[in-house]
Amino acid sequence: MANSLSIKDTVNERKMFASRAIILSLAMLLLFLVLIYRFFSLQILDHDMYQTKSENNRIQIQSIPPPRGLITDRKGELLAGNITIYNLAIIVERIGSIENLFVKLKKYIDLDESDVINFSKRVKEKRRPFDPVPLKFRLTEKEIAVLAVNRYHLKGIEITTELIRFYPYGPLFAHSVGSVRRITRDDLNLFDPKNYSGTKYIGKIGVEKEYEINLHGKIGIQRVETDAHGRVRKVIDRKPSVYGANLKLYLDVDLQAAAVRALGKHKGSVVAIDPRNGGILAMVSKPSYDPNDFVTGMSPGQFNKLVSASDSPLFNRAINGQYAPGSTFKPIVGLAGIANEEISWEETLEDRGEFSLPNQDRIYRDWSWTPGNSGGQGIVDLRRAIYRSSNVYFYTLAHRLEISKLTKFAHQFGIGSNYSIDIPDVSLGLLPDQEWKKTVKKLPWYPGDTVNMGIGQGDILVTPLQMAVVASIFANRGRIVKPKMVELKAQPPGNDQETGGARVEGVEDDDWELMVSAMEDVVHRGNQGFRGNGTAWAYIGRDIPYRMAGKSGTAQVVEIKQGEEYSPEELQESQKNHAWFIAFAPVVDPVIALSVLMENGGGGSSVAGPVAREIIDSFLTIKKLEGSY
Repeated sequence: MANSLSIKDTVNERKMFASRAIILSLAMLLLFLVLIYRFFSLQILDHDMYQTKSENNRIQIQSIPPPRGLITDRKGELLAGNITIYNLAIIVERIGSIENLFVKLKKYIDLDESDVINFSKRVKEKRRPFDPVPLKFRLTEKEIAVLAVNRYHLKGIEITTELIRFYPYGPLFAHSVGSVRRITRDDLNLFDPKNYSGTKYIGKIGVEKEYEINLHGKIGIQRVETDAHGRVRKVIDRKPSVYGANLKLYLDVDLQAAAVRALGKHKGSVVAIDPRNGGILAMVSKPSYDPNDFVTGMSPGQFNKLVSASDSPLFNRAINGQYAPGSTFKPIVGLAGIANEEISWEETLEDRGEFSLPNQDRIYRDWSWTPGNSGGQGIVDLRRAIYRSSNVYFYTLAHRLEISKLTKFAHQFGIGSNYSIDIPDVSLGLLPDQEWKKTVKKLPWYPGDTVNMGIGQGDILVTPLQMAVVASIFANRGRIVKPKMVELKAQPPGNDQETGGARVEGVEDDDWELMVSAMEDVVHRGNQGFRGNGTAWAYIGRDIPYRMAGKSGTAQVVEIKQGEEYSPEELQESQKNHAWFIAFAPVVDPVIALSVLMENGGGGSSVAGPVAREIIDSFLTIKKLEGSY
């Protein structure tokens, strides 16, 4: 068997090698040319664009939130300021397992479930990489020390500082000054997003809300150099923020504290006004809460406890509580009768303790009525009807007036409307009439509705703020001033600072003086025998060293059947009468007008009257110490 011979083809192999070498050389040349072109493009053609991108990655623009403006009372006492706190924050990008970190942290500090829940929410919010995310606010010195010592094995934690709002008087001004809360995305839609780009807190209620733009200030800007991980290496340049405006309020710390003390354990409200300019001297809603708890947030348990509390501490009774005014409405009804010539100061009628409409069986009783005793006030004119608070007189007068004349006149006192200049979210109360009842209750207006309204009962509703305005109008003898919180020449847009000298129409100067005199008798008329004294004299008028004008009111909460006597002991606490007292002092050149509302307190003269007296005593003492009274 012959072996096959293989002959090597050297020529073809050389040709193949040469062709492959040429192709490879051309490919390498092409790649080299592409590379050269890319270098040329980067360095020459697109140099500016890529330089800009590089700078943008290296240089960042950061916002500098401005310190919030301070809020003080009329004497300069700090009501809302700023303090620096230390927080525990986590740089999420530097840690592995967040759960493991929490386990380690709990060995050194207390971590509530709410801290963890709120941290998880903050992580999901839009933020820059390597930005510290707050986990726990307001670290104590001990906590800071412990974390500092053990920081070496707590990778990713940071101790950060933050400027936050602080309310030195806690609950005392929660319902007047208000508070800030953490800003939300919805909040940003209401303001300039650029100016609020670094802001963490925003005013939510009270003065903090109304003057948010003034208090916030203007955002600052700084350019910083960062590394590849986004961490700041140095500040290149800086434009500082502009501090928010400081606000001086008409509120008086000492008077506010005196009002809270005077209310004692009662739920209720006090609103005091300077009748000369409408400045709010005190605005109390009791019970209250600590606004500091809302600044950095509270646990769901804490919040639910506040929301579900039976005494409603979050509810602002001063501006949102709506109650029947009771007999504090009678001076308005009396002047309505004078203005519409339905009554005169000299005209008298007999108060036998009962009133009924023509051809009706329904009996309307006087407040002093008791079984077996008519309880009437005898022969009364308008003056006596005021200081003795005769229900029968005002039943009769209201029936004569009819509802259209009564509501038209009463509306001038701000009932059913908002007279305030810079107090947000106020309730309007209710001044009912035929149209309202037809629309809301689908019922016609009855004469009995007008009779009830004549003594401040029925569907009529007022707020303590509105009744303080009413007291100031009587103090000013018909001149209207709008209530305001802040001593500023320029008030928030859309609000008129003054009323332009507006007055209640239809009432002569002499009539105002006569009504003021009758309200003065409520307090000072004494030693006149059975049913001859002012209703409040026995409680506050025996030793009063100055002249005060006032009017008590007892607003019925539940209806008592005809023929039955009111017995507070038989009613639950929530069913007892509300106690009112409005007053101003001194009678000549008044410097304070106020309303006192005590929920389920009982009698206006006996319960609310002493509170009003104590508050006015305190204020006049303050004025004497200042040398201004």
